[in-house]
Amino acid sequence: MTRALSTPPVIAPGSLGGSPQPVLPVAGGLLLRPWEEADAPAFLSAYQDDEIRRWHTRRPSTEGQVREWFEAYRQDWQQEKGGHWAITRGGAEVLGRIALRGLDFDDGTAGVAYWVLPAARGAGVATRGLKALTAWAVAEIGFHRLELDHSTRNHASCRVATNSGYLLEGTKRSAAVHDDGRHDMHLHACIRGH
Repeated sequence: MTRALSTPPVIAPGSLGGSPQPVLPVAGGLLLRPWEEADAPAFLSAYQDDEIRRWHTRRPSTEGQVREWFEAYRQDWQQEKGGHWAITRGGAEVLGRIALRGLDFDDGTAGVAYWVLPAARGAGVATRGLKALTAWAVAEIGFHRLELDHSTRNHASCRVATNSGYLLEGTKRSAAVHDDGRHDMHLHACIRGH
């Protein structure tokens, strides 16, 4: 059933899914590109890292499961539900992950998530990736608001958000379950023109 809107959608349906998922240039010779089958070992190894495990409770356990996730990522793009990219050095070496999730074309909103492999931390990889994804999503696609949340205990993610222009809007109390129990979550957002 199609619901009638009193206002037109901020982003026209078909704006993403009708085209291939783009490769996006990032400052410093990095590229955001769709995940490839050959990335499965690097993706799986990320979830063996204690810091990534600490903040991400949904984790693949085999390369086969990773490939299922990659297929779900491709379907997300085609169905305009999300976009998932590998953060890479020159399109080859995987340094991290970044995603747009929960796309709402009616309101022009989406959520952002990311992680970076241990060897790439401290070099601004997540910040540069987030800035590039944000610029594309806002300027080229037309999203009005992008938001992200992270545990209030995840100080590195908070720095990435603020250094990328995502203002801290508040704290969502007891909003997410992690391995060590419930965490309060910071909510950050980037709004077009602000």
